Amino acid sequence: MGEHVLDLDAIESSLRTVQRNFSEINRVINTPRDTLDDQVITNMMAGYRYVDALTADGVDLFAIGASKHFLELNALVLCGTDPLERIREDAHLKATAQRFYEEDRGTISDLAAWYALHRDETAWTRAAGLYVRLLSEPQLFIEGNHRTGALIMSCILVREGRPPFVLSIDNAQGYFDPSTLITKTKKTPIGMLFRIPKLKKEFASFLRENADDRYLLHRAVTPAA
Repeated sequence: MGEHVLDLDAIESSLRTVQRNFSEINRVINTPRDTLDDQVITNMMAGYRYVDALTADGVDLFAIGASKHFLELNALVLCGTDPLERIREDAHLKATAQRFYEEDRGTISDLAAWYALHRDETAWTRAAGLYVRLLSEPQLFIEGNHRTGALIMSCILVREGRPPFVLSIDNAQGYFDPSTLITKTKKTPIGMLFRIPKLKKEFASFLRENADDRYLLHRAVTPAA
């Protein structure tokens, strides 16, 4: 493993601040959310440590054989690193893997094909596009799509020297409200032609405007293609 890229302490501090202020956040967002309990934060931090390791090692999520990292990020937000929890959730994790590879629409193959066609776009736009396609119906995972999506966006952004996406009290409403709209969007021909591109553009602007360098220890350098 290479050196740390993310400031994990700063990331956890932001999540803890959101946790303490979640009742106030729930009052202003359109659709109230479950509070961030300690286990959710512990699992998310396991996910950010995984993002940190992938970035430090120069891993491209869309390289051949790298799709396993998507499933691991999802497993981390659901189960953390506890091996006993992984055993208890084995049936769910296997069902998630089957959906991930075999769903009629919205599989990792669809996501990879989209990404290959958009590699020349900015990191903000690609991260937003992945998030919208992951979260719209049918979703990529059975459960934990929002949290896993935040980590996947972070992988794309940090790999190119941008700050990861981290939930904060300042960006919570701007994150939660569009995310709710995205989950109500279906991957129909009309949705793919009109609704999804609009959501992608708006979410890319949100990511760019809310980028926060305090979550980086240093900027990663993307290896030459």
